[in-house]
Amino acid sequence: MKSIVATIAMIATALPAYANSEVVVTRSGSQPSAAGSPDNFTGSVRVDDRFSGTAPARIGGATVTFEPGARTAWHSHPLGQTLIVTASVGRVQHWGGPVQEIRPGDTVWIPPGVKHWHGASATVGMSHIAFSEALDGKTVDWMEKVTDDQYNAR
Repeated sequence: MKSIVATIAMIATALPAYANSEVVVTRSGSQPSAAGSPDNFTGSVRVDDRFSGTAPARIGGATVTFEPGARTAWHSHPLGQTLIVTASVGRVQHWGGPVQEIRPGDTVWIPPGVKHWHGASATVGMSHIAFSEALDGKTVDWMEKVTDDQYNAR
C-alpha cells in the first residue's frame, strides 16, 4: 500500500502546473461583441465569445456572425481551421475551387496553409464557430479581399 501511495505522490508532483488549475467558465455575454476589421472583412461582421487556450494549448476561436453578403478576405491558417455552422446559410471557397454552400450543422475543415474565404450568402446571414491553433503565436495570415466576382461565382 505504501508503495502505491508513494507512486501516486511521485506522479502528482511530476504533473505540469496546469494540471492542478481550476476549470474556467467564461459566461455568455461577459465579453463585448467586436466588429470584424474592415481590413479583413467585407460587409458587417460581428465577433463574439472569443477564446484562446492557455499554454501549452494552442487553440483559439470565436463565434462569428456575417450579415448577408459579408465575408472574410482571403486568408490561411498555419495549422488549419475548423468551422461549425450554427445558423443560416453561408459560403466557403478555397483558392481555385468552387464556391460551396454551407448550412447549420455542417463542419468545414480547411487544411493548413490553404488560401480560402468564408461568409454569408448574398441574401441570408450566417453564423459559425471558428477554431484554429497558433503556430509560434500566429493563427491567421490575411491576404487580399474577395472580389464581388469571386464571391458571386457559382
